[in-house]
Amino acid sequence: MTNPVIVTSGLELTDTIASGATNIEINGTASGLPSLTLPPGVSLRGGTLEFKAKGLRLTSDNDISNLRVVTSEHETAIYNDTSVTDLGTLTLSNVTTVGQVYLVAEDQVRAGPIVADRVIVESADVRGRFDRPHGFGVDAMQGAFTVWNRQADATVTITAHLTNISAGSDDSPVRGSGVFVGGHGNREGQGDGGVLKVELLTTGTIVTDGGIASSTPDLISGGVFTISGSEVQEVVNLGPVTTLGQNDMVLDNWGKVASWVAKAPITSRGPSGIGFVNFGDLGVLEVDAPIETFGLGARGFNVYDGSLQSATFESIATYGDGSVGIQVSRSLPNLEVRGNLSTTGGTGESLVKGELVELAAVALSVKHGGGIGNAHFSGDISTSGDKVITIEIDGEFGTLVVDGTIRASGANSVPVRMSDHQLDLTSLRIDPTTRTN
Repeated sequence: MTNPVIVTSGLELTDTIASGATNIEINGTASGLPSLTLPPGVSLRGGTLEFKAKGLRLTSDNDISNLRVVTSEHETAIYNDTSVTDLGTLTLSNVTTVGQVYLVAEDQVRAGPIVADRVIVESADVRGRFDRPHGFGVDAMQGAFTVWNRQADATVTITAHLTNISAGSDDSPVRGSGVFVGGHGNREGQGDGGVLKVELLTTGTIVTDGGIASSTPDLISGGVFTISGSEVQEVVNLGPVTTLGQNDMVLDNWGKVASWVAKAPITSRGPSGIGFVNFGDLGVLEVDAPIETFGLGARGFNVYDGSLQSATFESIATYGDGSVGIQVSRSLPNLEVRGNLSTTGGTGESLVKGELVELAAVALSVKHGGGIGNAHFSGDISTSGDKVITIEIDGEFGTLVVDGTIRASGANSVPVRMSDHQLDLTSLRIDPTTRTN
């Protein structure tokens, strides 16, 4: 590679790009820029770019590193030219933005890997984006960091390797979703076109607030969202993921994921949020940190659709009326909770597949059509709300092992209720002090 051409202003930068230079380094801050396009093969590093509206547009074989890109929160800080047929390799390394990172395959784009490492979206507001995937009765908001194959042609595959991606902070949560990866999907939330294949997705700190109005039944956001049409080999949440608003899922899967591991706390602080919700196909899920939800109808873990082979949790606790701990509506062969599973609320309104319904804060619920093969709880399973069932079994159940105590401490609450399936409870420790008034 040739020695970089060093520039110190916006005018020098645009002149240098026009001259045909392919290796450019920014010294300081280039401000007041209109949207800027990097021609194919151009590398850009160092310094800060400040834009008045849309930011830096990539074409093909662009490499940007050690760069800060600033625009308005509601604008796109980094995006790509969709008139090229092949992205080559787009590489982002140690990049910070104010504004969305939006890399998409649509129009003419039909190929090209995307590599991103140490990308931080400090703040972004994507609530106004028109294009949103639909499935399971809801639209899903784009992310502050979005990689999306929107080609309807099923032969178009885009690949990505995305590591150490962060979005938002406690002081400045992202408005919309945090990290969003997806392919082409239909109205039922199923992939039916172009595929986004992600070898690895790792995330740092994610903090979002979708800003969705109260009692909205058909719009959601996610802290980390794998959308229909995505095929992800491995997701690892290295940092905490926190959502603050109405209908903000923390971790949400509509795609195909082989392995998903969370190593830091998973927290929902808004109504109708869920710690982890699965609608797609997931192999192994392991959450090695607490899941906690705070808010009306905010649940811990749901298997609503698709498939999941194995789920392991450190602990799950929900705080709020209608806040179910674990709900299973499909087959789940293996479930393990190493600590406690607890809920504190009673009955309240919650969002379920695009409808607002009344739910009780059941700790463990297996619905008709769902089933658990083997379940092991090393701690207690408990509820403290009134008129709540701690364990509710309407589907199939193989074996249940609870090393702690099953407890229903609220008035007129029941530790265990089973419908058609009769599970042997003789080996379980059930607190007999259920209140009746």
